[in-house]
Amino acid sequence: MGTQKPDWQYESTYTGLVAGVDEAGRGPLAGPVVTAAVILNKANIPDGLNDSKKLSEHKREQLYTQIMACAHVGIGIAEPEEIDRINILAATMVAMRRAVLDLPIRPSAVLIDGNRCPDLDITMQAIPMQAIVKGDAKSLSIASASIIAKVTRDRLMVLADVRFPGYGHAGHKGYPTKAHRDALENRGASPIHRRSYAPVKAVLT
Repeated sequence: MGTQKPDWQYESTYTGLVAGVDEAGRGPLAGPVVTAAVILNKANIPDGLNDSKKLSEHKREQLYTQIMACAHVGIGIAEPEEIDRINILAATMVAMRRAVLDLPIRPSAVLIDGNRCPDLDITMQAIPMQAIVKGDAKSLSIASASIIAKVTRDRLMVLADVRFPGYGHAGHKGYPTKAHRDALENRGASPIHRRSYAPVKAVLT
């Protein structure tokens, strides 16, 4: 099972343009959750697509460039304030909806990584959606979306490190590493920290 690679099996069950959707950043203490929707061209699929977690940073950057050059891509973002207001799961669903709506063309079907589907815009409600657990390891379209979402979010966290220095966001990307927790203890929360998350809440009280 460890050698499973994503393929076109799920996409091939639909006719027309199929979008894969995935997110990056549900676990971090800081920064947005970022989602991507990708419609690949079956005749021009980059080599080496896989779940972004199984790829090196260099390989992700390389594939990001290739995907952006040959596919239709939409991005959806939910900022920390929104995550705190409606919770991370709801914010992820909202961001996924935004990513699909951001696509330059309308998909015929949507494959979602995970076990639930977002509510789509009223104009898109007739589009079939399928949730696929561990979809980033099974579907080439979802794997592509996982790469776009991850690279986009990582770049945003590098920029956040410049705006809010001293937390190390460029390194840990907002995830709860020891260095990040220590910085949080010493410096308090920054404007991009998620106040509803326990380690952040603890330093605020």
